[in-house]
Amino acid sequence: MTDVGQENATESTVSGTLEGGPESIPGAARACVVTASQDKVKVAHLGGYEHFERVPGPRSEPVFRWTMRTKAAE
Repeated sequence: MTDVGQENATESTVSGTLEGGPESIPGAARACVVTASQDKVKVAHLGGYEHFERVPGPRSEPVFRWTMRTKAAE
């Protein structure tokens, strides 16, 4: 799983979209840059992490749907 913003320098990147999850995630944060083969995205949000998984299917831009929230370790 990769945090948004971390990119693998050897693999090409594409623009993706995050769907679902808390409404308090700003619209600008729902557009992300991911590697072409990436299946999961983790976004830091309000003292925890929102987890998104790739929606299967052929798309020009990958879509990641919210699956769960975890608390940040203290």
